[in-house]
Amino acid sequence: MKLEDKQLDHVDHVALQVSAIDRAVDWYRDRFSAELLYRDASWALLRFANIRLALVTPDQHPPHIALYSDAAERFGTLVEHRDGTRSVYIQDSEGNAVEIMSHS
Repeated sequence: MKLEDKQLDHVDHVALQVSAIDRAVDWYRDRFSAELLYRDASWALLRFANIRLALVTPDQHPPHIALYSDAAERFGTLVEHRDGTRSVYIQDSEGNAVEIMSHS
């Protein structure tokens, strides 16, 4: 099978740890064209043309990349989050956090 024939996985978001959600949201929105989808005291979600950026506090989430998988359950027990999504965190071969999100 050629690479162009294979269905590629979808990156949902990248999460960066920040110490101040409001300040970080303002910084990104002052410099770039991004839509604020959600904000509370411990995380915010910005939408860009090609990806979403989560800004998270260190006590809530690790910095990570989030990918959708049709078989997310095979990576571990899915946890439901406050926004209704379900996912599990794993580590890649280098110790980086990867969030595997379910489509359902």
